[in-house]
Amino acid sequence: MKKSIFFACLLLLIGINSMAQEKVQAPKVQQLTYKGFLSNIWDFEKNPNAFVFKGNTAVIVDFYADWCGPCRKVAPIMEKLANEYEGKLTIYKVNVDQERELAGAFQISSIPVVLFIPMEGRPMMQVGAMQEQDYRKVVKDYLVK
Repeated sequence: MKKSIFFACLLLLIGINSMAQEKVQAPKVQQLTYKGFLSNIWDFEKNPNAFVFKGNTAVIVDFYADWCGPCRKVAPIMEKLANEYEGKLTIYKVNVDQERELAGAFQISSIPVVLFIPMEGRPMMQVGAMQEQDYRKVVKDYLVK
């Protein structure tokens, strides 16, 4: 009797543990810092006059703040795109309240601002929120051709 209760509890714990592991996923949209930008995207301190892209996929950088209503509307769109284009597109978030130096480097004065960086070519910046279909069009036509 004690053995069967022990095995039942063990099976229950294994089931709960595997369910918890399935739910825990690495976030697809990653937080980005000033140092992270310099090391992963473009070191504008070393190359201030020429854009030298360091990434291995196209990139979207979403400059936002937690208190910003339009930014909160953009966030789930970025999550969807990150899931759909995993491996082809990297999406980062920059909290402008926490990363003032990075926001200042791009002269961010209103948010949301989304920076689109293709593998080849020049980055493009969008000030203000867009509709989901507009973000999808930029991704399809400009980033992931």
